[in-house]
Amino acid sequence: MHPGPPPRPAAPRLTRRRALSLGLAAGGLGLAAPVLAGCAAASSDDGPDPLIPLVTRARSDAALVTAVITADPSLTGQLDPLRSARTDHATALEQEIARVAGTTAPATPAPAPTAPQAGADLDAVRQAVADAAREAAGLVGSVPTARAGLVGSVAACCAAYTTVLGAPQTS
Repeated sequence: MHPGPPPRPAAPRLTRRRALSLGLAAGGLGLAAPVLAGCAAASSDDGPDPLIPLVTRARSDAALVTAVITADPSLTGQLDPLRSARTDHATALEQEIARVAGTTAPATPAPAPTAPQAGADLDAVRQAVADAAREAAGLVGSVPTARAGLVGSVAACCAAYTTVLGAPQTS
């Protein structure tokens, strides 16, 4: 009696990263392909790492959110997830910079804690996160494909918080 065909291996799990790599992101097939097609090839000899300004902005945003929460603790529930996200962004970006540089230490030092910032209010946070979303989105097409997901994630997260927090109020 023949035992039959060998069992088929389980299908690979569809993770968010795998979905992005397959171009299934943003609710449709192939929407990621045009974005990723414009990404530059990896090269580390072209001057300072383009992710450094994103790290600096992420650390600055986290400090701003901390200052706003300190000034108005009632905003903690609304802003603490953003502070955590921007801190995570800085860490992930630093790790990517170190990976490309072939080091294990971050290439950019974390800034020292600063005194509360003048003008630190919810509108300043709204403006900062909107600026961060634009800056990261503008960088997506110019980074190597291997970095596009990270930079795109930062852009998407900041854009989502821009929506959640609402547009900055103009006087």
